[in-house]
Amino acid sequence: MIPTLFSVSYAGLWGQHALSLADFIRRAARLGYPAVMLMGKRPHLSILDTDPQAVAALRGVAEEAGVEIATVAAYTDFSLPHAAEVPLVEMQIGYVGALARLAQALGAKIVRVFTGYATGPEATGRDWQTCVTAIRECSAVAAEHGVVLGVQNHHDIAVATEAMAEFLADVDHPNCRAMYDPWSPAMNGEDLYRGARMMAPHMVQTTAADYVRLPRFRYLPALTNYAPEPAMSRAVPLGEGFIDLPAFFAGLKEGGFDGYVAYEMCSPVRGGGSEANLDDVAARSLAKIRELAG
Repeated sequence: MIPTLFSVSYAGLWGQHALSLADFIRRAARLGYPAVMLMGKRPHLSILDTDPQAVAALRGVAEEAGVEIATVAAYTDFSLPHAAEVPLVEMQIGYVGALARLAQALGAKIVRVFTGYATGPEATGRDWQTCVTAIRECSAVAAEHGVVLGVQNHHDIAVATEAMAEFLADVDHPNCRAMYDPWSPAMNGEDLYRGARMMAPHMVQTTAADYVRLPRFRYLPALTNYAPEPAMSRAVPLGEGFIDLPAFFAGLKEGGFDGYVAYEMCSPVRGGGSEANLDDVAARSLAKIRELAG
């Protein structure tokens, strides 16, 4: 397994310290990560801002640092509601194609996509089929550029393990692989060993993070009491939260997975967003990945 650091961790999106892509790649190398995953939107690898000269410079930085650019991460929602006359799905397929071209030029092997958020129970079948059709077409577009399309279990459509396996079977494209992560199944109470063992043969990458659950309650003055609310999650270094990472990695290994293991800080993290804290959390999480991967 190849430890990988995701640039979203240093994008400043949640008020944390921000680095340019070149500085991020150098930072990943300094921390000891052999590979990186690049966020495919501003302020990082945007299709609007990246020309051939910028790609060449970025690839040179990675080669000089001895870091592999493994994955480019697209941000998609193929079930996003839109006016009928607006070709929003086509736009997103075009976006994925543009990122696939950038990935090829950077020497990356994978473009990551999401499925879609649910628009309502009555639209479940329609949302599912829209995402299947779009991702099948994205798989073909990515193949034209020599990169694999990876589907991450992040959005509502096919988020459960069995649903994800069914979804990939419906897509039925040789260039479509799973990027099955432990976070969503852990949040939903699934057996992480079983899920990882089941999905490992279909996977090209996983992205790991860890969280603690912080209970929440709403005060009811008329009852002089509290009503429970959904818990809040707070990101922590790998191995310090409730996600059963040893079970997940055991399932991956037994299933034969030997791909990329990315670490991400994609929400506020314990200790705050200072540069020093981000570096410390990333370094401790790298050590945990190496321990778990054996």
